[in-house]
Amino acid sequence: MQREVRARTEVEKSLVASARAMVPVLAERAPRAEAERRIPGETIEDFRKAGLFRILQPKRHGGFELDPNVFYEVQMTLAEGCASTGWVFGVMGVHNWQIALFDSRAADDVWRRDDSVLISSSYMPKGQVKRVAGGFELSGRWSFSSGVDHADWVFLGAIVMPEGSAPGSPDFRTFLVPRADFKVIDTWHVIGLKGTGSKDVVVENAFVPEYRTHSVKDGFSGTSRGLVDNPAPLYRLPFGQVFVRAVSAASIGALQGALEAFRAFGSTRVSANDFSSTAQDPAAQLAAADTAIAIDDMKLELFRSFDSMLATVERGHPLDVEARIHYRYQSALCAERCAQHVDRLLHSCGGSGIFNGNPIARFFTDIHAARAHYANNPDRFGRNYGGVLLGMKNADLFI
Repeated sequence: MQREVRARTEVEKSLVASARAMVPVLAERAPRAEAERRIPGETIEDFRKAGLFRILQPKRHGGFELDPNVFYEVQMTLAEGCASTGWVFGVMGVHNWQIALFDSRAADDVWRRDDSVLISSSYMPKGQVKRVAGGFELSGRWSFSSGVDHADWVFLGAIVMPEGSAPGSPDFRTFLVPRADFKVIDTWHVIGLKGTGSKDVVVENAFVPEYRTHSVKDGFSGTSRGLVDNPAPLYRLPFGQVFVRAVSAASIGALQGALEAFRAFGSTRVSANDFSSTAQDPAAQLAAADTAIAIDDMKLELFRSFDSMLATVERGHPLDVEARIHYRYQSALCAERCAQHVDRLLHSCGGSGIFNGNPIARFFTDIHAARAHYANNPDRFGRNYGGVLLGMKNADLFI
């Protein structure tokens, strides 16, 4: 079921146009982001001034509550200039959506004084949790907290076991922790997505009120507490659908950036060995054509999936589980597909492709780094989807 095609609002057009205007600036800043291993502070401020972080943010806290496809289009556009920047925007920006699912007191804590405050995350369920009066005591060390240098709060994953002898299964929850309660450990020395600054976070015996936690079960079933105060259809989309696209869409934008760089390179390059033109090389021609088609396919799949889900929730109908599994697998395949295509583009550059000054080389390592994210490993999600198609039960709540 699809929604009727509607014209973009002036606010939506302005946000997308702002992102497009930033692409050359982000490309210019990309080497600095890599060298400093974090997104430059002025880039974060540029995003704030343009209102980009407000796209999915609740209206009751100064946000726009816009169509998620606007958010992902902005993310993919930014990634054309710098994949690390697109990645950090996507991950931190989607947190402004997730916090709407928490008890409303959590968002009040974060944005009461400043509604431009940002949240980073690491959802690995590595926390050690102890129940205490009014909430939990949380400790642990988490890796891969993208953009944490710019965050005042962090989402951290942990497993909450049933109380005492009560029946029930373990509950995977997200814990919201303020800057005062965590330390950042600089471990980010990597070969790709260097600018994301995805460092480690350490928490020692921090108290987290019950209302600052969110259960993946509620995110799956649409029973999150925050929906009472944030009733827009946007927040009734499954957490597992919205978040995973925030870590796969950057690869699509990065592949578009690689293709544009390859077009500029290949249209003028002549081999020093046999004086042949890249533009006339059949392999290069097919690499460019296949990449352009793949980008179009992946964008259409992304936009179609959210149009379909929003059409369903706007009508008050439950989302089909098999469709959600289908979309989940498509998302996981993006980085793999992008890696295959950027490989062909880099190969078609010949020896010129291996130099650090070649932007295609940066997109190559960034896309392969994105492929390493758990949510972008398609095998597990493909097996689940195939099993469901063959009559087995769904084994994934993160859909």
